Amino acid sequence: MSNAIDVLDRIRQGNQSGKLWEFPGGIHPMQNKKQSNQKPIRSLHLPKFFYVPVVQHSGWAGELLVKVGDRVLKGQPLTKGDNYRQLPVHTPTSGTVIGIEPYVSAHPSGLPEITVIIETDGKDEWIERQPIDDFLTLTSGQIIEKVYQYGIAGLGGAVFPTASKLSLADKRCKVLIINGAECEPYITCDDRLMQDYTHEFLEGIRILRYVLRPEEVVLAIEDNKPQAIKAMEQALKGSNDITLRVIPTIYPSGASDQLVQVLTGLEIPQGKRSIEMGIVMHNVGTVFAVKRAVMDDEPLIERVVTLTGDKIRNKGNVWARLGTPIQHLLEQVDYQADSRFPVFLGGPMTGFILQSLQAPITKTANCIIAPDHFEYAPPEPERSCIRCSSCSDACPVGLLPQQLYWYARSEDHDKSKEYHLDACIECGVCAYVCPSYIPLIQYFRQEKAKITEIEEKAKKAEEAKARFEAREARLQKEKDARTARIAQAADKRREEIANSAGEDPVAAALARIKAKKAEAQTAEPVQAKANGEPDNSELMAQRRARRLAKQAEVKNEVNDNLSINTVQQVEETDPKKAAVAAALARARAKKAAQAPEQAVENAEKFATATEAEDPRKAAVAAALARAKAKKAAQQADQQEQVQAGENTEKVAAANEAEDPRKAAVAAALARAKAKKAAQQADQQEQAQAVENTGKVATATEAEDPRKAAVAAALARAKAKKATQQEQLQAVENAEKVVTATEAEDPRKATVAAAIARAKAKKMSQGLSND
Repeated sequence: MSNAIDVLDRIRQGNQSGKLWEFPGGIHPMQNKKQSNQKPIRSLHLPKFFYVPVVQHSGWAGELLVKVGDRVLKGQPLTKGDNYRQLPVHTPTSGTVIGIEPYVSAHPSGLPEITVIIETDGKDEWIERQPIDDFLTLTSGQIIEKVYQYGIAGLGGAVFPTASKLSLADKRCKVLIINGAECEPYITCDDRLMQDYTHEFLEGIRILRYVLRPEEVVLAIEDNKPQAIKAMEQALKGSNDITLRVIPTIYPSGASDQLVQVLTGLEIPQGKRSIEMGIVMHNVGTVFAVKRAVMDDEPLIERVVTLTGDKIRNKGNVWARLGTPIQHLLEQVDYQADSRFPVFLGGPMTGFILQSLQAPITKTANCIIAPDHFEYAPPEPERSCIRCSSCSDACPVGLLPQQLYWYARSEDHDKSKEYHLDACIECGVCAYVCPSYIPLIQYFRQEKAKITEIEEKAKKAEEAKARFEAREARLQKEKDARTARIAQAADKRREEIANSAGEDPVAAALARIKAKKAEAQTAEPVQAKANGEPDNSELMAQRRARRLAKQAEVKNEVNDNLSINTVQQVEETDPKKAAVAAALARARAKKAAQAPEQAVENAEKFATATEAEDPRKAAVAAALARAKAKKAAQQADQQEQVQAGENTEKVAAANEAEDPRKAAVAAALARAKAKKAAQQADQQEQAQAVENTGKVATATEAEDPRKAAVAAALARAKAKKATQQEQLQAVENAEKVVTATEAEDPRKATVAAAIARAKAKKMSQGLSND
């Protein structure tokens, strides 16, 4: 591989001697440049709407800075990027953003891409600018940053970000080559730019020279541009910083590698870049855009476009704002639309047919051709390859297009890469010379796209694998750290055990828990018989007493309901029958009161067996039972008398107005109230006695829990029995009063029946409470 010193020597040798070299292959097609290079560059009217794609370079889109409804000014950035491959785009004129959406693209596929749609306001109002007169007041870094922020890209076709190329070439550039060859037929935009803006163009070259600091600067122009050559010669008189080289016209001498071969005779190795040989190359349009950005403070919002072809009457070069619909440009140059003939974007060798004339002008658009039948013929049908080797002979890169064609058709991607498909510059020479009319360049583009897709997938898979492995390594590291912490904690615990005379704090804590659990289990030992079985006699006695009490309660409730219903029915039919109903109610109440006596006797028998075991506790239990029985009897009698008095008062009050004889009933009620007042005083004394007895019983329970249960059962049985006896006595007293009253007046039978029902109900409630 040649180095920068060899390149510099060859350049200087050629500059002194005028020697030029040749590259292999190449063709000489019809130039057709005079159709458009005879008039100066002119400006056209602005369209009503601009369609600005967010990606117009070799890279990816930046972040949008505007939204629908925003008013924007000419030169205002629409996007911003974080690196040199995210190139900003700018507003071509002032107006309002009315849409950010997919729109047809200037691409062979015509597929839509994200586009900012701007409606113009007709003012064409600039943002605030700060032009300078001398670029030497800026540093190289400031110029590179400005070139980036103003969206400058290579306008020769590759649209590689210019700032990226300048930054990569820092301190490595030995030779700066300005490519003015413009070798493709029909295209004359660079030719006219050098003629019409000579001094501004040269100013741009000097700005790049200031940034890159090369030892040699060469401006190469093909000899088919005599006016441009003349203009450059006149402008460069008296200066020695730029060398003008006129090269022969041959296609594709304007390709970067081929131009280096022409000027130096050296070939850039496969897979290498020209900067690795100390060479930096820029296009004429790019140089002019750099001058405008640095000196005039203008971003890249327009470029020169060649409008040519026999279907255009007013041919020439125009300043076209980026985002202008192609249809709008053609209408202003008298385009004669004809559906039989397509419109091409780009030159006849590397260009493509536009899918829609509504596609916008972008940074890549250098030429629009509208041919007629003299310039364009429908493509011939593709035929079989005859292996004539014409394509190989004409290939300027020295490839074997016929072999690549077979590999592309069979999708043998490995073979395509082996035969250096990536070195193809897509110049179209092979297809131009093919006698079988095989569109080789289309096959190669498709194969490149497929290989790129496969490589991108493989790259993503590799990145995913790397992320996975990094994650696994991180998790393993965290696991190792946890293991180390656990081991360290164990070592520390063992050290603490050793320092505490060998006692393990964890084992000690477990021992304390076990001791506490054992203590809880032994607090209330289970009594057992002689044979080792559990002694459940106390529980059985308690359950039996509760069952008998429940049976009595249910039976009393049934009898009570029956008595009430019977008395009510009798009262409704005949008042005289009330006496009979009352007698029935009294009999049933007496029977219900006698029902629990058997339960009391059973409890007493069980208590007697307990007394044989411990006489002292029997005495305490008996005292406790007597106290509870007496208290329960007094409470039951008190409640019964209160309820009976209330019911009797209600009935008596209603009957007194009718018959004075009811006074006897009132007298009985008065006597009951007096007895109730006397019993309340006695009840307080009995409650105190019960409380004292309970204290003794509590002491007894602490000695033997089983006997406490027996004593409790006896107390409940005796209390229930005493209550029933008091209730029976109260019923008999009431009966006497009612009987005397009935003899005088049958109507008083109703009162007697009410009293009987109340007493029966009260008895059943007392049993239920017990």
